[in-house]
Amino acid sequence: MNARAFRRSAVAIAAFSASAIVLAGCAGGNGDDAGSEDGQITLTLATFNDFGYDDELLQEYMDENPNIKIVHNKAAITDDARTNFFAKLGKEGLADIEAVEVDWFAEAMQYSDLLAEVPDSAKGRWVEWKEEAATDADGRLVGFGTDIGPQAVCYRADLFAAAGLPSTPDEVASAIDGDWDTFFDLADKYKAATGKPMLDSANSAFQGIVNQIEFPYDEPDGTVVATDNPDLEAAYNLVVERGIPNSAYSGQWSDDWNASMANGEFAAMLCPPWMLGIISGNAPEVTGWEIANAFPNGGGNWGGSYLTVPANGKNVDEALKLADWLTAPEQQEKTFVNVGAYPSALDAQSSSAITDSTNEYFADAPTGTIFADRSAAITVTPYKSADYFKYNTALQDAITRVFDGTQDAQASWDAYVAEVEAF
Repeated sequence: MNARAFRRSAVAIAAFSASAIVLAGCAGGNGDDAGSEDGQITLTLATFNDFGYDDELLQEYMDENPNIKIVHNKAAITDDARTNFFAKLGKEGLADIEAVEVDWFAEAMQYSDLLAEVPDSAKGRWVEWKEEAATDADGRLVGFGTDIGPQAVCYRADLFAAAGLPSTPDEVASAIDGDWDTFFDLADKYKAATGKPMLDSANSAFQGIVNQIEFPYDEPDGTVVATDNPDLEAAYNLVVERGIPNSAYSGQWSDDWNASMANGEFAAMLCPPWMLGIISGNAPEVTGWEIANAFPNGGGNWGGSYLTVPANGKNVDEALKLADWLTAPEQQEKTFVNVGAYPSALDAQSSSAITDSTNEYFADAPTGTIFADRSAAITVTPYKSADYFKYNTALQDAITRVFDGTQDAQASWDAYVAEVEAF
């Protein structure tokens, strides 16, 4: 089965960041409308970036449930959604369904009693680690799994070829089939040939490495290792020494970063499936992007989210039904086609709609096979406590300071240590 071209662009996403996509001619706030004069119920759905919940998909649910109207509010980035979620959780103003990103989901689990429980009929639907992370100490499952992010490497085959480097997917996969030094060796060759950095972002490389560390910042018993974990410090040093010189930006999501997918400022990105739609959306006319079925040091998961239902919402029962439907295998197959969101639902992963899928934009890459292989290559799922997000942000900020030249590597690490000790 050939997947339709991924249709969403990051530019379009940003344009909608402060607005609501209103379906079926309805309007509504964040969960304030329990119903309407015509007897219909308005459900608000709050997501970020692009989950693949396009108008067509949501209209399908409304056609099946004529008493339901859906208002989809979409933040441009996860930080905006996170700020809103924690400011309003347990109070008023959240949507009937709130998306939560995996890197701050552990924070949300501190308040699991404020979230409605997933129906028994949906339990067991998702990969084990995804469901386990959304189950609280009382055994309540409070998150509906959406996607996961097994990583490959996306690259510009035309730019690689012009630099005299391997350029077919198999050749590139062989060239990076090793540790992170092997990957940066290839980046050094690209820079020597072109004078340009191969990689988009130093912090994306750092995130790729951190995602392969089981206990990067703290441990389940509460022991904090964020300042004395040798694996974490080695990751920082590797990115500072080899990642920064080979990266166009310190971080992602800026307007310049978006534009660079088309203008050739860099030639490769660490690439979970949800990144495919962002690339094709930002560089719709570029024909050189391809996917290598490989990842430095084996495999890693980057990203993935949950849908949650605030327990004090005005439409909890109907919201649970919609969240259940959106994360069912049949809909996860559709969101993979829409934006490349790789399913966390086991039945969807094994369906022909996924396994036989290809992506025309990426030179008909067999994306179903590639990301199934990349998912199978994941051997470590980092432990993420409620403090993971702030520790990780602090260390990424340290890398950014070195990238920007405001501090040298040691001074920036020392500043990070001081910041962690002050938390």
